[in-house]
Amino acid sequence: MKTLTSILLLCVLAFFVICMSIEPHNFYGTEYNVRVINGFTNNSSLPLVIWCASQHSDLGGRALQEHEDFSWSLRTNLWGTTDRFKCTMKWDRIRRSFEAFKAPRDFQRCGPFRKCSWLVREDGFYFSNDEVSWKKDFSWL
Repeated sequence: MKTLTSILLLCVLAFFVICMSIEPHNFYGTEYNVRVINGFTNNSSLPLVIWCASQHSDLGGRALQEHEDFSWSLRTNLWGTTDRFKCTMKWDRIRRSFEAFKAPRDFQRCGPFRKCSWLVREDGFYFSNDEVSWKKDFSWL
């Protein structure tokens, strides 16, 4: 009985030490900032319409004029996962849906500051984690 108590106490102590060694932002999840920017150069009469939602959260829609943005923050859970945030974009008669945030894909790609930015242009969708260097991820069609 004494051995079982000692083992149990050792396990509790080990669990406590592990929990204390985890950084608070990792224990409670990591916060990410997602931003979608209208990068069109000449659409002042035709806004870029965006609607974003996850399985548990509807962020609603916006009509973005040139250089306007739609942004939100989210927090992953203890295991580093969260809902996927899917956005549907509409420009004139073209419509395209994409995952603005997906934890397994964006864990590393959003960088140390956890910034996930999208720039939507006439020729496609660009991603950046610093809003300085942009990489084209995909086209409208």
